[in-house]
Amino acid sequence: MTEGTTSAAAEGADTLSRLEQEGEIAADYLEGLLDIADLDGDIDMDVEADRASVSIISDTGSRDLQKLVGRDGEVLEALQELTRLAVHRETGDRSRLMLDIGGYRARKRAELSELGAKAAADAKNNGEPVKLDPMTPFERKVVHDAVKAAGLRSESEGEEPQRFVVVLPA
Repeated sequence: MTEGTTSAAAEGADTLSRLEQEGEIAADYLEGLLDIADLDGDIDMDVEADRASVSIISDTGSRDLQKLVGRDGEVLEALQELTRLAVHRETGDRSRLMLDIGGYRARKRAELSELGAKAAADAKNNGEPVKLDPMTPFERKVVHDAVKAAGLRSESEGEEPQRFVVVLPA
């Protein structure tokens, strides 16, 4: 093995352990929040696409956890930012951690992928750009990925919180 290969492997292992550490810090923080709110939930940690991923799941159904998702995921987004801040406070590094509660983000990702694929099909068939409704950064990223998978390009336009995706024909 060459020295470059060894350092690349070590760097990958360092990144993984750093992301696992982020997940641990986030899990501890979220367990504290669940205790304060007197909500039941289990914490599941993973590393996906070079970022820590933490999910709160419940055996009793997602009815209790729905309070932590809020309307259109607004509370979930706020909790994700607070959790990222808690990780930053402990590590000194900015976190790109993703939080899911009761499978909300996973369901949303599937819906948005379908929306992106449909918009790409419409742009291909009509030869016209397709403008979508304003979305959060997470939602736009999922749509951009779906459009790219369909073989087309897309761009974000506008200013937050009214930023939206435009799917461009080939």
